[in-house]
Amino acid sequence: MTIETLEGSCTCGAIRYRLASAPLFVHCCHCSWCQRETGSAFALNAMIETDRVELLQGEPVMVDTPSASGKGQRIARCANCHVALWSHYPGGGKAVAFVRVGTLAEPWRLPPDIHIYTSTRQPWVVLPPGVPAVAEFYEIEQAWPAASLERRAALRAARPSP
Repeated sequence: MTIETLEGSCTCGAIRYRLASAPLFVHCCHCSWCQRETGSAFALNAMIETDRVELLQGEPVMVDTPSASGKGQRIARCANCHVALWSHYPGGGKAVAFVRVGTLAEPWRLPPDIHIYTSTRQPWVVLPPGVPAVAEFYEIEQAWPAASLERRAALRAARPSP
């Protein structure tokens, strides 16, 4: 995927950000938890290294919320309009941001690479042909492109040992 940079913001414009590169991978998650959190049929998240999310204006507040895994997640929200901009999940920690594609100025530039948790998708949601879809989750090594796997390996190598 060739992407120069993508910019986004919350609804009120108090927080503006830029993605400094293409994301690692884009999930369209149809799990019932994402449906409840978004008030929609799915969540569309672009996974990217947090250090590639550049704040241009404002500072989000980090809100701890429960998650289906029981491990919780931290959601970066605007303090004014409360829009969710990105999340951090325990698996990737602070190093990986799950950016809400809908907060981008040009969200159509990041279509999903895969549809996940389709076992709980709304029956009226029609999945596009040609885009991988799985009932639950997937094997990262089989789904991600080589360049994203290399970036993931670099992130893991940079993590401090427990």
